[in-house]
Formats: sequence, structure tokens, C-alpha cells
Amino acid sequence: MTFDAFFLGELGVAVLIFITLHFFIRSITTNSTHLPPGPRGWPILGVLPLLGTMPHVTLTNMAKKFGPIMFLKMGTCDTVVASSPDIAQAFLKALDHNFLNRPTIAGATHLGYNAQDLVFANYGPKWKLLRKLANQHMLGGRALHDWGHVRASEVKHMLKAMQECGKQGELVVVCDLLSCTITNMVSQVVLSKRIFSNKGLEAKEFKDMVVEFMTISGVNIGDFVPCIAWMDLQGVVGKMKRLHKRFDVFLTNIIEEHVKSSHERKGKPDFLDVVMTNGEDPSQERLSFSNIKALLLNLFTAGTDTSTSIIEWALAEMLKNPNILIRAQKEMDEVVGRERVVLESDLPKLPYLQAICKETYRMHPSTPLSVPRVATEACNVNGYYIPKNTRLNVNIWAIGRDPNVWSNPLEFNPERFLRGKSAKVDPSGVDFELIPFGGGRRICAGDRMAIVVIQYILGSLVHSFDWKLPNGEDLNMDEAFGLTLQKAVPLSAMVSPRLLSHAYV
Repeated sequence: MTFDAFFLGELGVAVLIFITLHFFIRSITTNSTHLPPGPRGWPILGVLPLLGTMPHVTLTNMAKKFGPIMFLKMGTCDTVVASSPDIAQAFLKALDHNFLNRPTIAGATHLGYNAQDLVFANYGPKWKLLRKLANQHMLGGRALHDWGHVRASEVKHMLKAMQECGKQGELVVVCDLLSCTITNMVSQVVLSKRIFSNKGLEAKEFKDMVVEFMTISGVNIGDFVPCIAWMDLQGVVGKMKRLHKRFDVFLTNIIEEHVKSSHERKGKPDFLDVVMTNGEDPSQERLSFSNIKALLLNLFTAGTDTSTSIIEWALAEMLKNPNILIRAQKEMDEVVGRERVVLESDLPKLPYLQAICKETYRMHPSTPLSVPRVATEACNVNGYYIPKNTRLNVNIWAIGRDPNVWSNPLEFNPERFLRGKSAKVDPSGVDFELIPFGGGRRICAGDRMAIVVIQYILGSLVHSFDWKLPNGEDLNMDEAFGLTLQKAVPLSAMVSPRLLSHAYV
């Protein structure tokens, strides 16, 4: 036997042993790392081609087949989807420490100033500082109380504008008016001034920018197949970059104008004053100019769009179910009367209004799929192995329509929150059957503010006006998927005053 023949024979044996061992080890690994069930996807693209235009609905239907915890390939990325309260709690409470970070996605990079904002920044000192400043000076309980007069002032502006629409016989485009009102609430706290008029073109353009921001933030295929991200097949990254430039000009201008007027606020700093002063303090974690702009971007986009969409959905459901609207108005007439508008201090006395808000959170959560998180380390959930770097999505929309949790889940019925166990359900991340703002340490920073604003504005609209659709119009309840869940067709309606005329002054 020649040396070459001997060598080739030995090499063949080695290859055979290697292949045998490889499959043996893989078999052991597969058995010991039992992944959750899930659908088989396409090569490279995984389940992406199966998701369609309404991924939250598709994933809900998949969960009916594979169960409340699914493992699937989103492109080349390992992804786990939680679709029940118990599984969501397992991830967001028991394993919250392991899912505190976000994956790198184009929206965070190109819109969120390279993930330097409160939504997409990795968990750490900078994120904690942003969260602390937002809570202490704008979003926390004491700050919410201190800024109550701002919300009351803006609601008055809104009601007067709507009263004028009613007098003129004009349609009220609900989302436009709500966006302007809530943006002005935010700007008064952040900048000490209103930035939009109720019917201004600037307000409409800004609202359209916010909707585009939310629509394109979660639809980039390059986030799931990184090797082709550079191609930008959908043109989404190009849109993000152009939109970012528009937002950056807006934010840079308001910051520069704010600095010039700082002498006018001596002794009465607003939120931006506090944030910018903190960035200059060498004894504390330093905030960059990009951090500050990214935080403002969060407040002016997520801070307005989520509340706007919930209120619009709630009004649409009441127009679809007039008996609910009549009952809500009756409750407010008994508590408030018709000689004045609703005050925030009235809200605890309006359980049916609170039930309407909860039912809207359940059926129309502003964020149908939670903002993704990523596993820092491998872990086990309900006996299943979750590999390191697996992305986590909680299907909040599916949880709200789970027949194992809710009776007649497709029926809009606020009364379910007035009796039994459901009457005590808390939407602020405590009870996982209703988590419109997420849960755990990375729950939406503005959840408390959103709950107050939604109840207060919705109550004011329902109490102050009678509502009806334009003659001959059907009520379209279709959804438009994005980072937030918009109505596909914005709600427009005719309004007529219910209160004595002096109440609107």
C-alpha cells in the first residue's frame, strides 16, 4: 500500500467518524435543548413570507396551532413569541433581567439617533438616567399632578375648537385634533409653550410625520436578514433617513430657540431646561446632544401617537355601539352635570368610563406586538430552551383576544370590567391579561401619563358632545399595522354640544 493510499484511507475513516460524531452530538444537543414548537419557514427568510400585512393576526392564528409559546425563524433571527398571560409573565416578570435589552434594528439606528433614546437604548446607566429624568419631571405621579393645569388648559382649547366645528357644520377629523392637543400638552411641559394651533397646517404635517414614523419603524426586512440589509429592498431605510432629517431639523430648531429664551424661565425651569442642565453636570452621567434629541423624539412621537390611537378607537367603538355611548354620557351627567366640563378629579368617580378605556386597551392595544427584546443569556421557559440572542415579542393583541381569558373576546363589552375578577384588572403592567403598555422594567415609560390623558380626553369628548357619522357613511374598523395600531381609515364625525354654552369658555 502506498503512502497516498494509506493517507486517503485514514482520511476517509476520520471524515466518517467526524460525521457520525457530529450528528450524535447534534442529536444530544437537540434533545437537551428542547425548543418551543413553531411553524417551518422558508430557507433564509424563515416565516417572514407567511406573516402578511397583519403580523399580529397571523401570529395569533399560528399560536392556535402551536401554542402560546412559539419559536420561529424571522429571517435568520431566532424569535420567540409569547401569546398568553402566563407566558408573557414568565418572560417579563420571572426572566425580566434577561430580556432588558433591544436588538439592533434600522428604526433605532436611523430614527432613534443610533439607539440613544429611551425606547431602544440598551439597559444601563444612560438609559436609567433618561428614565429617571422623565419620571421625576414629566411622567411620574408627582410630576403628573404638577402639570395637571396644562392638560386642563389644552382640553379647553380642544373643546372650543370642536364647538366651532359643530357650529359651522364641519366634520371633526378626530386623530388630527387629538394629535394637536396631546402634542401641545407635551410641548407645554417640555418647552413651556404650545407649538401648534388646533387647525394649523404645521400640526397636520407633524401628525403625518408621527404616523409615518410609527408605520415604517417595524417593517424592514433587513432587520431579520442582516446579510441583505445593505440592499434596502423595500426602500424603508431610505425613508427612515429622510424622515430623520425632518425630525432632526424640527428638534434642533426648538432646542436652539429654547436656549435663546432661557432667561425668561429663571427660577421656573421646564423639562428641557432640567435635561440640558443635567447634561452639563460633570458629576453625573453625561447626556449627549443626541441623547436629548432622541428623548424629545420619544416624547413627541410615542408620547402622542399611542394615546391618540386609543382614544380614536374608543370613540369608533362607541359610535358602532351607541348604547355604550349613551350609558357613558348618563354616568357623566350624574357625576359632573351639564354646567361644566369634566375635571381630572372626576375620573375616579366614573367607573364605566374607565371600563371603556380598559376594553379599548384589550381589543385595540396601541402596540399590538411589543417592542422586541433580546435574550442576554440562554434560559428555560415552561420547559423549553431559549437560546442566547433570541428575540422576544409579546403578542399583546392576541392576549387581549384569548378565549381562555376573556368570554366573547371579539365583542366590545366594557361591562366585563365592572364585575368579578376583571373589575380589579390593572392595565399598568401588574396583571398580564391586560398589558397595553408592556411589563417589567422596560414597560412604556409614559404608561401612567397615558392612562390619565386617555381617560380625561375621552371623558371630555363623550361628555361635551353628541356624536354621529356623516350621512350615508359606514364605520370602517380596519386596522393598519405598524409599531402602533392605527385605524386604516381615520375617524371623522359630526358633533353637537351637550353642555350649557358657558361651559366651553
